[in-house]
Amino acid sequence: MDTRFLESFVQVVELGSIAAAARSLDLTPTAVSLRLKALEAEVGTALVERAGRTVQPTQAGGKVLKQAKLLLQEVKNFNSLASSTELPAGPLVLGATPSALKGMLVPVLKRWVEKYPNVEVLIEPGSSTVLYDRAMSGVLDAAVLVHPLFDVPKTVSWKTLRTERLILLTPSDMVKNDPLGHPSGHPSGHPSGHPSGHPFSIIRSQPFIRYDRRVVAGKMADDYLRANKLYPLVRLELDGIDYIADMVKAGLGVSVLPDWADGNRLDPALTRHRLPEPVPTRDLGLLWLRANAREKLVRAFLELTIAQPASPPGRSQKNPSDS
Repeated sequence: MDTRFLESFVQVVELGSIAAAARSLDLTPTAVSLRLKALEAEVGTALVERAGRTVQPTQAGGKVLKQAKLLLQEVKNFNSLASSTELPAGPLVLGATPSALKGMLVPVLKRWVEKYPNVEVLIEPGSSTVLYDRAMSGVLDAAVLVHPLFDVPKTVSWKTLRTERLILLTPSDMVKNDPLGHPSGHPSGHPSGHPSGHPFSIIRSQPFIRYDRRVVAGKMADDYLRANKLYPLVRLELDGIDYIADMVKAGLGVSVLPDWADGNRLDPALTRHRLPEPVPTRDLGLLWLRANAREKLVRAFLELTIAQPASPPGRSQKNPSDS
């Protein structure tokens, strides 16, 4: 049995369409359809069927789906062990959130290429929720993502790489040009004193761009605002820290975001303000399945990630008194 046919079957079932599976496998829809027909001819029964606009497994297809995934994993493990080097054979299949990929992973990947020039890395960008599911299912060898709001199971390993506080992001000239008063110099950042430059006053008075509440840090930001009785005038809500930063720069509003890894190269037109305590944090880290044939490859990547010099905490941030 050609395992490529099994791979196409699994992808079609998981993605719900032949077209989506074709994009994932870098094939034409016709090629995927031919693989499915060949597999069905070999097993002697239909494995998928159309249900409206989606494709779903037949009763027989549903029965063999789990076994097909196990077979593909065993083939992957076999190929990993068939290596002439100290590491399992590549590629390393790595998931990463867009902010991690744009920021902290670039120097790590550069060191990887220098140390392991013959081990390819396949990178799949995605949200933390999607990457978590794909890492848990074994599709990804590892993923750099935000720790979920629940404890991860004992079948996986987790290593925190960076802890990010929530900050207020504004245009740099917002407080400087405020004609109503001076930023508060109170060391605790309490709203008393001169309120015009205090983060809470800015949030109350300016249009607000909300970080999507369906993601971990977005929910944290929303909880923080509610805990401090802040109900801003929300103009936009979306996921994507870099997109939000561009919108803040364009003057569409201010936002409460995690102090993301790429923020140390912040545009001078933007300013990060520390928020009054207690401020929630999110953990960005590496997640992978324990005790599998690919773990040594993942740990080699982790070593290079840990070796990366950490950015000074709070760099480029401003207290209300600094604005």
